[in-house]
Formats: sequence, structure tokens, C-alpha cells
Amino acid sequence: MIRKIKASRSEKIIFFFIIILALFSVGSFLLIKDKCLFVKNYDPKKIKFNNPKNIAVLNVPCGNVIIELYPNISPNGVKRFVTLVNSEAYDNVAFHRVIKDTLVQAGDLEFGKRGNIDYGKIGTGKSGLGTIDSEVDNPFNFEKGSVALSRTQKYNTEDSQFFIVLKDEPLYETEYTPIGKVIYGLEALKKIKYLDKSQYVLRPDFINTLRMLIN
Repeated sequence: MIRKIKASRSEKIIFFFIIILALFSVGSFLLIKDKCLFVKNYDPKKIKFNNPKNIAVLNVPCGNVIIELYPNISPNGVKRFVTLVNSEAYDNVAFHRVIKDTLVQAGDLEFGKRGNIDYGKIGTGKSGLGTIDSEVDNPFNFEKGSVALSRTQKYNTEDSQFFIVLKDEPLYETEYTPIGKVIYGLEALKKIKYLDKSQYVLRPDFINTLRMLIN
């Protein structure tokens, strides 16, 4: 006859602790694996916009980022951006420069395409449409979520690359051409892959698609 052994109080506590630890480990693994778990994905079809013709929808790994464009502030910059969006040029282009909680940058159409990245030249690529002049004279408050065209160290060198700030950057006013602002989905941009020791990202995240709400 097998004698039934009753667990002591200390053994029960240890067993309970092991169960809690296992559940915590599984939960942590799932959170790490799914970085988008608590990021809301906005459906632009369910949102009413005052001017839907000026709405661009940027789809990234963690969902939609909805941008309102400001053609009244930077008409040439917005026109260039919309031209490239409508040609689907930004699809599968890398977020090649990312500074944690500060900014994300993409739009290198020449050296930043998925499957054809040139890490030695990324950030210097062009669109083939030529550069446009900087538009920095109109007042614009570079608040969190602002979208602007990138340039070299010289003015009047804007082309296809753009960046989105993840925090207020008042010193960017009169320095960069603003084209719009994120009105929904900024949290999805905060999940874009970054590196701790470099602004430029190896094996980066990519733009899935970028479309105007109304063509």
C-alpha cells in the first residue's frame, strides 16, 4: 500500500512561487515577441476628417500612422511627398535612421528598399525627381508628431526622405520643411526598431505601404 505524503506549508509556498514565476516568464516572452501587443491600430475608414484629401496613411509593423498634410504651409514639399506617395514609391522602404523616443526617418528610395539595402550609402539616396527648395519661412511649431522633409547640411536639398519627431523639437523651426503632423498612431512609430549605439539601423523595420486616403 502506497502511503500518501502531505506537502508541508513551505513546499506549498515554493510550488506556488514556481507557478507564478513560470506564468511571469511566459507573459514576458509573449510581450517581447509581440512588441505591438498594446498598440492601437487605427482604421482611417472609421474616422471623420475635416479635409480627407490631405490625409496620408502610413502603415508600419505595428499598425497605421495617420498623417494630416499641410499644403498651405509647405506647398512644394507636400506636392513632392504626395507625388511619391501616389506612385507607391515609399512601399518597402526602410526606417534607416531611428533615435529612440526622438525621431524616425525613412524615404531613401535609392538605397533603402527591402531586399536591396546598401548600408554604405543609405541616407544619401535620391528619388530621381531632383531636389526642391526649402520652405521654412511660415511659422510652424515642431511639436511631437510633426513630419518634415530631410535635407543635407545645405538648404534647398530636400527630395524624398522625411522624418517624424517623437517629442517636441522647437529648434527645428526654420531649419526643416514641415509637411504635416501625425494625428493618430504615434505609438506605432515608437515601436520602430532602433539601436542603442547608432542612429542607423541594421536589419531595420520597413514602411509597409504609404497611401493618400483619397487619390
